[in-house]
Amino acid sequence: MAIQSSIVTRDVDKISAPTGNLYESVVVISKRARQIAVNLKEELNNKLAEFATTVDNLEEVFENREQIEISRYYERMPKPTSTATEEFLEGKLNYRMRATENEAETKTE
Repeated sequence: MAIQSSIVTRDVDKISAPTGNLYESVVVISKRARQIAVNLKEELNNKLAEFATTVDNLEEVFENREQIEISRYYERMPKPTSTATEEFLEGKLNYRMRATENEAETKTE
């Protein structure tokens, strides 16, 4: 049975250290991962749009090597969650927590 090299065991204490709460850290990481995924998807769609055909005729559809290479390149890239987790652990992310309405009212009184 082969083990995937992309699987990495993470230390929960290291993840929760910057925010003081594991769940807040996971929220920060997930929001950054979503940003990365959206950017990658837009970039990929822009590159693949060059190959889009307006005709849906099966006879005119052919194998395009450049399109396949572009797709393979994006498939081999690290997953957005892995990238976001690395950025978070290296301290490269700027984030701030919104104060809840109760905390805001307490501070103003």
